Amino acid sequence: RDTYNYNLKVGNKIVYKGITNDLEARENQHRADGKNFDKIEKNGRAKTQESASKEEARQLKTYRKNHNGNNPKYNKTNNG
Repeated sequence: RDTYNYNLKVGNKIVYKGITNDLEARENQHRADGKNFDKIEKNGRAKTQESASKEEARQLKTYRKNHNGNNPKYNKTNNG
């Protein structure tokens, strides 16, 4: 159980949902890739990678339901 769900945010707006086992390294990767965000927020407790992936897919489904079928700005697929 070493994997976390996280959100990248600009203000209160979620621009990306993902999973990682190293938040600091992942934040640096996103910045190096040119993603624009103010902060990274850990979402919940540590999980297995499989559980975190399932949770990510569930969170993206809920996000799309509440945002006219659209994913967060930087999420390219429906499952993360």
